Amino acid sequence: MNIQTRKLSLIEEFLHINDEEIISKVESLIKEEKSKKYESSQTPMSMDEFRAMIDQAQLDSEEGRVISHQDLKRKIQTWK
Repeated sequence: MNIQTRKLSLIEEFLHINDEEIISKVESLIKEEKSKKYESSQTPMSMDEFRAMIDQAQLDSEEGRVISHQDLKRKIQTWK
């Protein structure tokens, strides 16, 4: 059985579940597994990379390439 068939079968099974507790457990399991997969795909930043990011942030600040918290909040309001 290929993965698409397995997913469809699982969806059909899930649609017949009427127990809130089982649905909550399935949701929790999916979130947990996605989180584990994401975390395992991440690689730590080296100290050199970290320092370079700090240096760049300081340079951006000194050269005015920043936005205030208030301005950012106003800009976000226009996204809606």
